Amino acid sequence: MSIRISPSILSADFANLERDLQRIADADLVHVDVMDGHFVPNLTLGLPVVQRLGEVSPVPLDLHLMIDDADRWAPRYAETGAFSVTFSAEAAADPVSTARAIRSNGARASVAVKPGTDLEPYLETLDEYDMILVMTVEPGFGGQSFMPETMVKLARARDAVRASGLDVWLEVDGGITTQTIVTAVENGADTVVAGSAVYGGSPVDNIAALRAAAATVALTS
Repeated sequence: MSIRISPSILSADFANLERDLQRIADADLVHVDVMDGHFVPNLTLGLPVVQRLGEVSPVPLDLHLMIDDADRWAPRYAETGAFSVTFSAEAAADPVSTARAIRSNGARASVAVKPGTDLEPYLETLDEYDMILVMTVEPGFGGQSFMPETMVKLARARDAVRASGLDVWLEVDGGITTQTIVTAVENGADTVVAGSAVYGGSPVDNIAALRAAAATVALTS
């Protein structure tokens, strides 16, 4: 299985976002963190900027909404033409309806769970989602350390997806390096978000290094 790499522009130069998008043209997706300063204590960007990023990005947009009132806003972000829209489980009153609205607006629907959030309710409605994002740090800021205890949750999601036979992707976000990507892939991740591990140096070389590290799992498993 080929692992999808989704660099996070949270680690890019916000004054040169178009340039830094071009620097990851050999990635699979680009992870765009939308934060409102309420759901998480950080503020990034909103609908107009996302719309423009989609117009200039060489790879599809993988949106991650860390915002309040996901039921209202997630479908609107899907209207931007984004490939995938992830909403935070903790910010949605009706996750299933929200996922359906995202799909009806043309994007893949994904739900994200914080490290302390119970995953089981979302596995019970697995067919409503195209991807599950298991946060491997507390959401809000880049540069945090990977939380290995979240791998129990990821492995549980992997087992549920395999048992269901559904084509549901499993994404991880937070603290990814060439070492921790191996742990994540071993536990079921097929889509990996990396920020400083990509933008901290040559993005082309760093993406290649992450792919090579992930490939060792397939070679040894």
